[in-house]
Amino acid sequence: MERTSWAERHIFDQLGNLGSEVGRVITSHRRHDSERYEAALGRALDLFDATVEGLVGESSPRLKEVLRSREVFLGLFYDNRFEADADQVEGYFMHFAVAARNRLMVPAVE
Repeated sequence: MERTSWAERHIFDQLGNLGSEVGRVITSHRRHDSERYEAALGRALDLFDATVEGLVGESSPRLKEVLRSREVFLGLFYDNRFEADADQVEGYFMHFAVAARNRLMVPAVE
């Protein structure tokens, strides 16, 4: 992935796209499809890393938010929280996808 172009995207776009990968990980886990699970997990972690890299040095709560969302996401699988939290994690990222779409639909004020 081209890290420079990713860092230039709006945070809503980044987290909305990241949410698509998170959704793929969750879906493949539910289907017990280990091949797709591993591939989607790798892509999701790469997007988390790229997002964090773009935020390092920024004095904003965004960095903490992204790191915390990564922690909660990984907790689904490594802290045995999947059944309890998977739907909420998907919903959390869906809000960013909706925000990104709405942001694109609002005309720029000149």
